[in-house]
Amino acid sequence: MTLLLFLLLVVIGIVLLGRRRLRGGLAFAIIALVWLFFAGCGPLTAMLLGHLQAGFAPDVAQWGKRNAIILLGAGTVRSGAGAIEPSLFANGRILRAAELYRSCKATGADCKLEVSGGDAMKLQQAEADVYAVTLDRLGVPRADLILEARSMNTFQNAQFSKPLLVAYGADKVVLVSSAAHLKRALLYFAHFGIRGDAVRGDYVTARYDWLPDSGNLAYADLAIHEYIGVLRYHVYNAMGWNAPRVPEEKPTAQTPT
Repeated sequence: MTLLLFLLLVVIGIVLLGRRRLRGGLAFAIIALVWLFFAGCGPLTAMLLGHLQAGFAPDVAQWGKRNAIILLGAGTVRSGAGAIEPSLFANGRILRAAELYRSCKATGADCKLEVSGGDAMKLQQAEADVYAVTLDRLGVPRADLILEARSMNTFQNAQFSKPLLVAYGADKVVLVSSAAHLKRALLYFAHFGIRGDAVRGDYVTARYDWLPDSGNLAYADLAIHEYIGVLRYHVYNAMGWNAPRVPEEKPTAQTPT
């Protein structure tokens, strides 16, 4: 997205120069270069990431009696051997969720770990099922896993998690995702009456350099994607295109399972 915008500005500048509109052509060329250098050299990317990731801790201060840790999917990949595995960005989230589960269980409370993610990559296996294998190897019992394998995006993560949380009767909800993703995730989950602590599974930073860096450009794209997701949510709400809001419900007392 960052490079696409740069190329679009360059093309507009070239077209204007070709039509002998020198001021307009030079203006677009300068804007393109400024955009590329501010994003690629670090300052713009750092600003975008800083706002998105601020305020999210790597742990939970206090657990409830019935706790639901929701691990949001980050995709899957097919390895060279043909196996379907968690993607690069999923691993930090999975590890953090497993750590939180052990921390929760150590208090003696009832704890469930919900894995939310369908087959968004079209690999014939849902993210929830793939991540469950890794979580099992990390010591999370299958009996304490809740698999939500239908959602194709973050909005559906929230939508399809709602009935599972109601059925479990969680009095505390913890969302686990990448720090850059949590603001949007919290917004979507709140739409369905789900409020809880947000815990980051990974945190990324820009690298300052004199020349544009491909890593900075990739992180800028990541940040812009999140801002667009937040903007789209508000536009869809205004247009009445989102599913109806769900009021927040207080959990009812249930017998621990």
